[in-house]
Amino acid sequence: MCLSLMGPSKVNDGNPRAGKRAAMFNLLKKLWPRSLLWRTFLLVALLMLLSVAAWFAIFHSYEREPRAQQLAQTLVSVANLTRAALISARVDARPELIRDLSDHEGIHLYPAEVDDQIKPLPDNAFLQRVETLVKSSLGPNTRLALEREGEEALFISFRIDDTADGEYWLALPSDRLARVLPLSWIGWSAAALLLSLLGAWLIVFRITRPLKLLEHAAKKIGAGQTPPHLPEHGPTEVATVSHAFNQMSADLIQLDQDRALILAGISHDLRTPLTRLRMGIEMTTDGAIREGMVADVEEMDKTIGQFLDFARVDSGETLSEIDLSALLTELATQYQRRGFTVIAIPPALTSDRFKTFTLGQPQALRRAVGNLIDNALRYAGQEQSIELTLTRAERMLIIDVSDRGPGIPEDAVERMKRPFTRLDSARSNATGAGLGLAIVDRIIRTHNGRLDLLPRPQRGLIARITLPGS
Repeated sequence: MCLSLMGPSKVNDGNPRAGKRAAMFNLLKKLWPRSLLWRTFLLVALLMLLSVAAWFAIFHSYEREPRAQQLAQTLVSVANLTRAALISARVDARPELIRDLSDHEGIHLYPAEVDDQIKPLPDNAFLQRVETLVKSSLGPNTRLALEREGEEALFISFRIDDTADGEYWLALPSDRLARVLPLSWIGWSAAALLLSLLGAWLIVFRITRPLKLLEHAAKKIGAGQTPPHLPEHGPTEVATVSHAFNQMSADLIQLDQDRALILAGISHDLRTPLTRLRMGIEMTTDGAIREGMVADVEEMDKTIGQFLDFARVDSGETLSEIDLSALLTELATQYQRRGFTVIAIPPALTSDRFKTFTLGQPQALRRAVGNLIDNALRYAGQEQSIELTLTRAERMLIIDVSDRGPGIPEDAVERMKRPFTRLDSARSNATGAGLGLAIVDRIIRTHNGRLDLLPRPQRGLIARITLPGS
């Protein structure tokens, strides 16, 4: 059983035709557009072309019989008229008559010989129908051919008497078989097809444009931004979806505002008793107890600050150009003054085009990078060196905050970006509410950027911020 199952797969793997089909399928898959607009347009265009081809086939089928009857009637009439002219003419005048027919009417007349080399009619439905109609009028012994003695024409035989020399070949120009297709028909057909395709594109565009607007609005919500109000007009289904999305967006905005208001109220209500506790602690005589209580109060105050930062990522700052190189240098200097080893490595200016500017909110980005530095100092140890580097890849600016701490397992990277998440098993002595990375991730997403947590070679973690350059 196993051999029978494995056999066909090996044969298919070695089959060059199967490989070519697979390669062709992959090529078509790559060339096939991914957008709904172009997929639908190509499908409609294909259906229209098939419809035109079907109508052409129907027209060809119904047009063939009248054309065959017309050509057969022409052949019969020319043969009868020529036969009557030959019979009426004197025998010595027949050569002159044959020359006149050839010069003025383009009709060649040849006496039929027994050894004539002729080319019979091909297996063509139209010509076979013409032959049947001609024989029904001129008799079953009538012959039709497309070539005689090397001359190409439409040949038809007829007899003027029952003698052996009484049979003749009548040759008509072969263009009598050609179907006349005026160029104007082609032009009008092409114009109609182009207008139909243009109409199909406009119809599909009107369907997909609201979906495109919905896509951009959904991306803005995912980045923590407020999307513009979607137009609620057009087809009923599109208007209903747009209305539902606008309602959802308004509800989310209201939810964020309520959450920020609640957290601001909590902050105000908690910081007042914290201030009283701090004043009471200062009156405590036991120095050890006082220092522990002060540290606890400061940690509580810092946690409240993190809650507020998470709730109001959009601080209302206006967008401006930010020199990220200067920002990193300034942050490193501030931490160095506080006794921490934070080094800002200058970017490698390999080209005059290298720019370190991005468009964003200065205080928000400062808070994001500061949170990453605090996170590195907390888990890697304050004695170790924290490196800040800035590089540019095409149009993107990359900020790396590198430490030599225990790092983060690869399967826990995305989980660490969620609120209230801490990896205590990998990083001991963790403090805070677990909102640092969540705040950074929200700030970077509002700047159309990305936060990645990457393992550092040998040991440590690289917290990478990718932002669009200006």
